[in-house]
Amino acid sequence: MSSLYSVRDFIEKVKLGEVDLGDFYSKLFDELKKINERFNLLITLGTSEVCKEVKGKLAGLPVSVKDNICTKGMRTTAGSKILENYRPLFDATAVARIKSQGGFIIGKTNMDEFGFGTFSTNSAYGPPKNPHDPSRACGGSSGGAAGLVAALDYPHIALGQSTGGSISCPASFCGVVGLTPTYGRVSRYGLIDYANSMDKIGPIAKTVEDVALMLSVISGYDERDFTTSERPKEDYTKYLNQDIKGMKIAVPKEYFGEGVNEGVKEKVWNAVKLLESYGASYEEVSLPLTAKGIATYYIIATSEASTNLAKFCGMRYGAEEEIHEEDFNRYFSRIRTKYFGEEAKRRILLGTYARMAGYRDQYYLKALKVRTKIIMEFKAVFKKHDVIIAPTMPCIAPKFSEIEKMDPLKVYMMDTLTVPHNLAGIPSLSVPCGKIQGMPVGMHIIGDHFQEGRIIAVGDFYEKNCKNLI
Repeated sequence: MSSLYSVRDFIEKVKLGEVDLGDFYSKLFDELKKINERFNLLITLGTSEVCKEVKGKLAGLPVSVKDNICTKGMRTTAGSKILENYRPLFDATAVARIKSQGGFIIGKTNMDEFGFGTFSTNSAYGPPKNPHDPSRACGGSSGGAAGLVAALDYPHIALGQSTGGSISCPASFCGVVGLTPTYGRVSRYGLIDYANSMDKIGPIAKTVEDVALMLSVISGYDERDFTTSERPKEDYTKYLNQDIKGMKIAVPKEYFGEGVNEGVKEKVWNAVKLLESYGASYEEVSLPLTAKGIATYYIIATSEASTNLAKFCGMRYGAEEEIHEEDFNRYFSRIRTKYFGEEAKRRILLGTYARMAGYRDQYYLKALKVRTKIIMEFKAVFKKHDVIIAPTMPCIAPKFSEIEKMDPLKVYMMDTLTVPHNLAGIPSLSVPCGKIQGMPVGMHIIGDHFQEGRIIAVGDFYEKNCKNLI
């Protein structure tokens, strides 16, 4: 879907005074209302009050924010009824940095409740629908973010968030670009946590250039989040328009195994071959611990989630009701039963069990050890190769009618291709690499820790030189 202006052109025109922002935002919000009626991509729509700040790297650019990232004065629900009326008194660091560079927040995008899901079908506000085919899912949990990028014919960048693949999955299903940065590259301050040791905020946009620009704005150390890296900020746009001659690509055989659609395999292999024709080389490698990734992820993620969600009990945080003649435990249970969705309850129970006395050593601590081995496995590959390339998702976006027939365990297995490198905290970039039955297919470009520049260089080269050859 072509855009009125590219993001870069829009910013340049705003700085030159060639865009009437009042008129632009009036038309944009009219369009947003129409899109949302059709696809349900936004939980909360902002106001069309004209952005006064037209300076900075983003100079008046429309930016949407996933609904688990705090926005001052703008409702932030994390896709849950338990936070239906929450209006933060502060901005998340990433949002504050966007505003400081002239970005304008247009609304909060739909998502799986607290990020719990692969298809964004677990939202308390109804699932977002794929703009390519409304009978299909957008992917999760940043489904509304990716869907809005695909549907909106205006310059715009979305802010998403990933724990186990929640930027890459919807980017693949919606045919847009999603960048998941290294854990610690972007501050998590102001993010409503799912799993503290894996959550990452990152951009979703129409082009690699756009996500590189946004990462340049939101990344960097934050004294309010001690998990952020003290590495200097980078201008990631400097990695655009680079040659890939001599680039070494690793292709893991496990990522093309059972369960991956043959058409998807073909599209991604074609992309690898095209990159080879421009001077890159590739080698098939093995990542055997891929098979352990799902179990490791769900033990760690649900354990951390059950701890994080304990505060939503109807007292200090979340929905509250009148206390009847009951003790606090019964009151907490009543509130949580009423306001949490089924998937949130399932993950709270799984995580609570995994970290109980007697089971913590058996499950949680053992999963942390496996995670360390997964990191070491990736490190061994990156000693010899610059990037890893694989399918982003094993299939095209499924129809809602198909998802309804899947049991939860089968749905969890859909995350096999995105979970291992999210566990390892390394960066990844999903770029479109063709279509099957009119639906997008995504290619994953994965790099070593803090090597966002390399994956941006490869993704940008592919987008500009190979995309039209598919």
